[in-house]
Amino acid sequence: MSDQTNILRLVADRLRVARRVVVVTGAGVSAESGLRTFRGATAADMPKDMQALWREFDPMKLATPEAFDANPEMVTRWYDWRRLGCLAAEPNPGHTALAAMERHIASRGGDFALFTQNVDRLHHRAGSQRVFELHGSIIEWRCVQTGETFEPEPTPFERFPPPSPFHPGALLRPNVVWFGEALPESVLLAAFDLAPKADLFFTIGTSSVVYPAAGFVEMAAREGAFTVEVNKDDTAATTRVDAVLRGPSGEILPRLIELAFEV
Repeated sequence: MSDQTNILRLVADRLRVARRVVVVTGAGVSAESGLRTFRGATAADMPKDMQALWREFDPMKLATPEAFDANPEMVTRWYDWRRLGCLAAEPNPGHTALAAMERHIASRGGDFALFTQNVDRLHHRAGSQRVFELHGSIIEWRCVQTGETFEPEPTPFERFPPPSPFHPGALLRPNVVWFGEALPESVLLAAFDLAPKADLFFTIGTSSVVYPAAGFVEMAAREGAFTVEVNKDDTAATTRVDAVLRGPSGEILPRLIELAFEV
């Protein structure tokens, strides 16, 4: 029996009896649905009519309030293209396994919370109920004047930048957290409350270098949680967790659910 199998069974045993489970997911989970990571997108991925223009821009520099103020058309074109890509993607087995994990924990009166750094809402579409979006959602857009939000139709915007339906002359922007902006306070408060109460904590598909999310596993560990990393590669958290399951979440998590709950 391989070490990986032994570790998988150990984690399954912990999951079977866990009362409070907290999960943090990152871009690696979405990548298994065919979505490029934020930093991995290139001009070649773009529609032909945008490729030449896109080569002049750095996505890291587009994801700021300053970029939106300077060039709202280009920023919203980029985000609309990403929004449509997210809508076209489908949840993968890792997403559905996490939804199943939540159902099993809830069925015995336990507590489950999923904090995601992803903005694609694939966790929601897979059936997860208690999802906290650390970086907002690209599926949802908001009025820059009133702050009101809504989900646009699953078709390309007709105008760039798109006008707000909530206030005359105002624009829409994606309801995501840009560099230099604060994470949603309610989500952070939930994380600071729930992570230390976990008896089992998973960090899945994330490099564990972006704070404050990267610090949640340490918060849980300090209070005695059993901590688990699921990732294809070593990360900043690998040496700090109790168990490492090496591989894609879409392969590891369904096996974990099967072992833990005999489904």
